[in-house]
Amino acid sequence: MEKYQTTFLRLYEPVHEAFARFCHARAYGLMEAEDLISESILCALEQFHQLKEEKAFLSYLFSIATNLLNKKNRRLKFGGTYNEKSANLIKDESLDAETRLDIQVLYEALNTLPINQKEALILFEISGFSIREVCEIQKSSESAVKQRLKRGRVALANYFKSDQLKGESIDSRSSIIMSIFL
Repeated sequence: MEKYQTTFLRLYEPVHEAFARFCHARAYGLMEAEDLISESILCALEQFHQLKEEKAFLSYLFSIATNLLNKKNRRLKFGGTYNEKSANLIKDESLDAETRLDIQVLYEALNTLPINQKEALILFEISGFSIREVCEIQKSSESAVKQRLKRGRVALANYFKSDQLKGESIDSRSSIIMSIFL
């Protein structure tokens, strides 16, 4: 390691001024030139063992500095500014507590169904696949899928009309859920 450091310093000293001018010219507006110089030197020293020819040392430093600037530019694309007034004006489009509860009750009801009926209902009603696509996924005939959908809907209707909802009427909680299927 000591050998690399002394060789690195021996090669760097004569090109320091040229490299510093390059970094000052390229870093304008993106980052501080001194930061670019120090990061480039650090990267160059860490990877110095990969340098094949000492003649290419200055271009090696230029390449590292250019790559660091390109990396910085890529990162800036994903950055943004935060404005609290604008952030407060954004509508909250997350699900409210009642809708989340409806979804939970629906999935509990779906879990009472046989797996083929449950899968057919989820694929067709919730995921929006066509009956033909459901047939391909379930590897069954169109009439079998239609029958599973019909039986699943009937079973869900019976589930929501039963007392498994702990006293809630069908008009309150399950009317929204059943509107999906009936």
